[in-house]
Amino acid sequence: MKELSSALGILLLLFTFGQASAPIFPYEYQVNVLENGLKVITIPLESNGIVSYYSIARVGSRDEWEPGHSGFAHLFEHMMFRGTEKFPGALYDEIMTAMGADANAYTTDDYTCYHLTFAAEDLERVIEMESDRFINLKYSEADFKTETGAVYGEFAKSRVSPWSLIEENLYNTAFDKHTYKHTTIGFEQDIKAMPTMYKYSLSFFNRYYRPDNVVILVTGAIQPENVVGLVKKYYGNWKKGYVPPKITPEPPQTAERKIEIPYAGKTLPILTIAYKGDAYNPNNKNFVAAQLLESLAFGENSDLFKRLVLKEQKVEFIQASFGLNRDPRLYEIYTMIKDEKDIDYVRKQIYSTLEQFKQNPPDNQKLADLKRHLKYSFLMNLDTPDHVAGQLARFIALTGDISTVEQLYDQIEQITPLEIQQAAQYYFAPEKRTVVLLKGAQQ
Repeated sequence: MKELSSALGILLLLFTFGQASAPIFPYEYQVNVLENGLKVITIPLESNGIVSYYSIARVGSRDEWEPGHSGFAHLFEHMMFRGTEKFPGALYDEIMTAMGADANAYTTDDYTCYHLTFAAEDLERVIEMESDRFINLKYSEADFKTETGAVYGEFAKSRVSPWSLIEENLYNTAFDKHTYKHTTIGFEQDIKAMPTMYKYSLSFFNRYYRPDNVVILVTGAIQPENVVGLVKKYYGNWKKGYVPPKITPEPPQTAERKIEIPYAGKTLPILTIAYKGDAYNPNNKNFVAAQLLESLAFGENSDLFKRLVLKEQKVEFIQASFGLNRDPRLYEIYTMIKDEKDIDYVRKQIYSTLEQFKQNPPDNQKLADLKRHLKYSFLMNLDTPDHVAGQLARFIALTGDISTVEQLYDQIEQITPLEIQQAAQYYFAPEKRTVVLLKGAQQ
């Protein structure tokens, strides 16, 4: 089952998925590690001459452990486009535009990802340019100050959104010690102080942007041996030297935390309820069961969604996000309530739903249907080189490997209704809860 790039190929795989021997990930891949620790994962697949090239730096806001220095992982998403002596930022942009390449980046709590999609004929040029900026990034103090100003502008703009305020307050309230306390963009006071931290920025880059902390993922119209040869040619002299962050583990939460946020703009009330979760671990049955519980309790086919959204029309929506993270983070449930007088009712409905799962295991058929849906959704999003790489990026950032996908879906298949109930009992205790309510000045 290799190189199934067409929608037809994926559908054929779905019809044969009942075979126990069929892997969840349908493409063959190779993993090579250079002497300097740089890992290269190649996935050849039919793609009409298109290649996607992902540089996954395993550094995110989680790694910003030094007080007063939050926001630097996100800052470097910007700085990496400043260029080098060989390819200054303007020349980099000019070449990428001439090639018709789609180049971009994003930063998360656990990693930063730089991604390009381009014609296969430009592979060596892309590898040359990407290796150069990862090894030889160079920027002046004036450039640094300009970019930090842009980041503060981005922060100020985000404050217009009530969702930004909720995220900031939720994590600042829920965490005391761990670096998940600040959001990806960072604390405002730290962002304001960034322009004075030019020398620190060089240290940040030298500690985290090292070959032993980066994974290169290449998908599409490629020959793995050719890709690996080019990576060795252009990245081979990159010196290892990753320095792990000194992150303080979060102590157990022993009491519920609550905060109400006033919002100057116009919005319906937004309620977020979060519980302390677990780090990504496909061998932890509670963790895996919680991933299923997210949809069973709060998905569009859940009883609560049907009641609050469709039947009673009390809320605009209700969703949950039980994320995949390197360290224990939050399992969040959030909803926008149409009438302020229904806030307590909706809150009680959410608590009641969780209590029902604590008291009773879910219907076995509903669980089986959900497992199939999750697998099919994963497969149907593997239809282009960029989609394949995008689906795998977080898994690779968390573990450095693709094999974890097989481990996760194998465990999902084995989870029983009783284990769903046990996970609900384990995670959703009131003392592990943080509740954030945002109310607008106008509705």
